[in-house]
Amino acid sequence: MAEKVIIIGSGPAAWTSAIYAARAELQPLVFEGAETEENRLAGTLPLGQLALTTEVENYPGFPAGRLQEYLDSAIDPAKRQYMPPQTGHCITGPELMELMRQQAKNFGARVITEDIVRVDFQTYPFRLWASDDSQWEAMAVIVATGARANWLGLESEQRFKNRGVSACAVCDGALPRFRNRPVAVVGGGDAAVEEAVYMAKFAGTVYLVHRRDQLRASKVMTRRALEHPKIQVLWNRVVEEVLGNDQEGVTGLRLRSTVGEPEKTVDVSGLFVAIGHTPNTRFLEGQLELTEKKYIRWTTPFRTYTSVEGVFAAGDVCDDYYRQAITAAGTGCMAALDAERWLAARGI
Repeated sequence: MAEKVIIIGSGPAAWTSAIYAARAELQPLVFEGAETEENRLAGTLPLGQLALTTEVENYPGFPAGRLQEYLDSAIDPAKRQYMPPQTGHCITGPELMELMRQQAKNFGARVITEDIVRVDFQTYPFRLWASDDSQWEAMAVIVATGARANWLGLESEQRFKNRGVSACAVCDGALPRFRNRPVAVVGGGDAAVEEAVYMAKFAGTVYLVHRRDQLRASKVMTRRALEHPKIQVLWNRVVEEVLGNDQEGVTGLRLRSTVGEPEKTVDVSGLFVAIGHTPNTRFLEGQLELTEKKYIRWTTPFRTYTSVEGVFAAGDVCDDYYRQAITAAGTGCMAALDAERWLAARGI
């Protein structure tokens, strides 16, 4: 028997969809992803990108405070035991995601810890294949598989993730460790300049590290970077190593020249990697219309409709602009409501 709704993903968009779908008595089935080494290395483990972060200060409803007792009572003890004690500063990414997951389960959402590796949206009910070789059918599908940040691929970068290395200035830039201290942004496009300008609100000096002698950003963004008094562009440089220690986290960068000049070391408290994101849509190619950047294309303004009726998309898998937990959650709500109404119109 076909499921009413299958949700693929496990970030804010997926769990919000699951909460709304479950409350609408659609008995959603969520494929949250497999806990494999391949997914760990790719940054696609269950619970999404927030599970790879520490402090989350910009998700409404969780101001600084004593959350320990609430977390102990709200999260499954089997999950809670692996979380570090609350510091009181703010909620962390893993805690927030576990709360969302538990809330969806409280309303009856079922969860399978496997990947969906192949789909057939040309037949109806839709057909899906999971990583454990099981096959499923669904009357409606919500794709909320997110996107993963592109990283430099350095061992030292991996070591200092969430201890000064970040892929999101809007998410992490206001943290105390960066205030009035030098930081670096690596990249040369509009996104990198946007990150640098944003960080200039908090940091002392912002080094914009670019491998070429001119930025790829638009002219207006390039001018904004070059004219900003707190942004210093380091031309023809690539990050060779992130420097730091266990106590302070990131303390500096070792930069290699791309034009044969001597190596250069700069003191920074953080590195923001702004070299793009890759949406998790490889398993969808040929099934849904994608953008040039491989994000799912919404086909109707202000709706989560895709190129296939009955298949909806939410979160970063269809958003290459905002990429925030709160916007992902919002579109997750939209997708569930769209799916509910689409099914109701067909008497399901």
